[in-house]
Amino acid sequence: MQIPTFPEAQHPIVKSLFHHSDRELLTLYQRYPQEGKYFTALFCRYSAIVYTLVHHSVTSPVRADYLFVLIWQRIFHEMRSLDLNPSADANEDETGEVTLQNWLIQLTALSIDQAQLPEVEAIQYSLDSAPPPLWCYLQQALDLLDPLLRLMVVMSQTFKWSETRIAAYLQAEGERLTPADVARQLPSGYRELETNLPEDIRAIYLETAESLAGSSNAHLSEQMS
Repeated sequence: MQIPTFPEAQHPIVKSLFHHSDRELLTLYQRYPQEGKYFTALFCRYSAIVYTLVHHSVTSPVRADYLFVLIWQRIFHEMRSLDLNPSADANEDETGEVTLQNWLIQLTALSIDQAQLPEVEAIQYSLDSAPPPLWCYLQQALDLLDPLLRLMVVMSQTFKWSETRIAAYLQAEGERLTPADVARQLPSGYRELETNLPEDIRAIYLETAESLAGSSNAHLSEQMS
């Protein structure tokens, strides 16, 4: 097993946070949810541990990578309300200190035990195209879209449906949209989706400043697959 390296770890925004302790990064992550750099820094710090645990437990590399990103999505949500207080005995290390590392290891083990993964053929996820922090913040950005616009974006990017097929499906659901309407609304959906991403996440992962309607659609497509 070869543990992957993540280029975001070398980004200046992320590197500038490496001197912070786990507790400091956790506090900043909870205090400033509109910024993505704190979660990304924690991911870079602990990705190797989580990756190793997952790949020692799941034999298929494709399924292991998929479980890896699902675990980080769970971490992303549960860490919002995580309280590393002294009463949380299960997370204490040998010195009696409550640690984020122990919490991450326990959550990873629990997620591995609970995992119900699809067959390899049904998984289209690529770790290179959609690293977990980008995956998590894209999902958050998708959730902020208008439901109809989100559906059109997902149909276009995940299922590769044409504007004609999208319009036909929506018409069958009672929406009065033509293929031209779909073609007109999709670019605004991509722009809104990119705008919904934290500014620092755009800087870390979309450095070329290309819109999600362009080549960055690869990230979106992988994330929603």
